[in-house]
Amino acid sequence: MNATSDFRFDGRVAIVTGAGRGLGRAHARLLAERGAKVVVNDLGGTKEGDGSDTGPANDVVAEITGAGGVAIADTHNVGEEEGCKALVADTVGAFGRVDIVVNNAGISRFATFPEADAENLERTLDVHLRGTWHTTRAAWPHMVEQGYGRVITTTSTGMFGLPDNLAYATAKGALIGFTRSLAQAAAPHGILVNCIAPNAITRPSTSAGKPNITTQQLDAARQEAMRTDLVSPMVAYLAHEDCQVNGDILVAGARRFARWFLGVTPGYQSDAVGVPTVEEIAKHWDEITDRPGYHVPENLHAWAAHFMGHLAG
Repeated sequence: MNATSDFRFDGRVAIVTGAGRGLGRAHARLLAERGAKVVVNDLGGTKEGDGSDTGPANDVVAEITGAGGVAIADTHNVGEEEGCKALVADTVGAFGRVDIVVNNAGISRFATFPEADAENLERTLDVHLRGTWHTTRAAWPHMVEQGYGRVITTTSTGMFGLPDNLAYATAKGALIGFTRSLAQAAAPHGILVNCIAPNAITRPSTSAGKPNITTQQLDAARQEAMRTDLVSPMVAYLAHEDCQVNGDILVAGARRFARWFLGVTPGYQSDAVGVPTVEEIAKHWDEITDRPGYHVPENLHAWAAHFMGHLAG
């Protein structure tokens, strides 16, 4: 390994789910290059979540160890709670601790209403949302005991509106709520929780049927800019002990990095006696939705204090 930066992970143990290909592979390789012991988790299924193959996880481990790093393969299914528990147990069994969990695994089953049925939703939630929940929960006691941990979840800019992949966007939206809420509980234990929104060409984004990105739509320069390894530096920063960010959503890709935040407009305050009318709402709609002066609350209590600040006492 040739990393010379101060941002190293010597002595740290990282789990990266869905690390056999794409974004997860890039994250795992960078963390290992910087000195982390990495558990490369990947079931090896299709983009739609079917089947299994030990090859992808083992191939990435071979790449890492061939370059002088330390890694082991794990092929448990994070779409099942028992698989998540086994992943963490095997990590602790192999390396004695777990410092970093990068929840990256995902599938993509393109469908909108009415074809997006219960199976489509549940299979998608199993990997993206429940996989993140159960893996993090399994790692949690170890992080609390050692007074240190870094958890990274993966959302999607599909949250801005992705009608042809409704279950995917729904799961990714739920992960924002998970991240923001868990971050509040995590901080007193020395654990920080943040969310990454990648801008890259991945297997889910080019899934068969109704891809939201096709290589035919992008020229060579844009395809090059959307390489998965251009997202990983942000993930590595969020995973590092020097990073003190908590509960944030960061966008990364195409050599550009940004913060994605949730804001609330100043809005309109009614002076009506009694219950404001629907007509009053309609009359002041522009004021209600006008963006200048918006507030970015750090948590629910900060939002409530700000939103209710016009009340006496």
